[in-house]
Amino acid sequence: MKISAIIPAYNSQYFILDAIQSIQNQTHPVDEIIVIDDGSTDNTRLILEKKANDIKYIKQKNQGPSAARNTGIKAAQGDWIAFLDADDQWLPDKIEKQLIILEKSPELQLISGDMQEIGINNELITQSVLAKHHQLTQFQNNQSLPIKNALAELVNKNFIPTGTVLVKRAALIEAKLFNTAIRFGEDLELWAKIAAKHPITCLPEILMLRRLHSQNATSSTMPMLIDLVKVMQSIRHYSNDILIAQTIDADKLVANAWANLGYGYFINEQYQQAKSAFRYSLKEKINQRALGYFIACVLPRQIINLIRRTKQALTN
Repeated sequence: MKISAIIPAYNSQYFILDAIQSIQNQTHPVDEIIVIDDGSTDNTRLILEKKANDIKYIKQKNQGPSAARNTGIKAAQGDWIAFLDADDQWLPDKIEKQLIILEKSPELQLISGDMQEIGINNELITQSVLAKHHQLTQFQNNQSLPIKNALAELVNKNFIPTGTVLVKRAALIEAKLFNTAIRFGEDLELWAKIAAKHPITCLPEILMLRRLHSQNATSSTMPMLIDLVKVMQSIRHYSNDILIAQTIDADKLVANAWANLGYGYFINEQYQQAKSAFRYSLKEKINQRALGYFIACVLPRQIINLIRRTKQALTN
């Protein structure tokens, strides 16, 4: 088997060399490193040109990380693909540990893992993201075997950090790669498509260091909530029968996504947008939360604000 490591890079001059070095330091080497420069305007290109003998460098106009990863997948020679963002790092035995699991369960098409979160100066912020989300024990008990009802687990809580993934290229192609129409949650959509058809697992060991800073994509709450509706709609369209078999109500998933978006608008006092989102939630599935907030949105703004202030005073 051949492994291609793909790094999307945009204005990554400060961290890109650390990312590349962490791949080169693997105890089991990858076969190629592909860096897609997604229209950087800083010194990223100059830095990468100096690494020409170590990487395959592709320059494209700025289209976002999903498009950059797709470019890398299409250019890859490996039959297995691994991803790493330009400001993150792999631990040295990341690939080796995943290949050991693959030897034990060759039917697997995707293997993810745990990660730590670090700051700008490499200070440790989160010891284990799986533990942070109360999932570590669950995956330790699973012993890296194929996850039963993996799709249901994913839509409940995405446990797959993209930078920990080792995935079969054919499975990515079959799932039509990353959806570039979705900016937030496109990874969950893709992993869900793969989990709906193929065995996957999560290795409960630290494979990656994820750097937290102000430019991380996940810092934009409202765009995330908007795109999460699209993600759940897509997963329902693609995998409804499998969700039903795994005792998941797909309509409820979409309704909850609309309700979460409505609540985001509501707390930002965007009551017309909130009312519209709660209406869509109720059309998908009648639920008490959306109904209560929909009624609240119909009230005069002064009454809404009075109720909010009263609630805040009672909870403080």
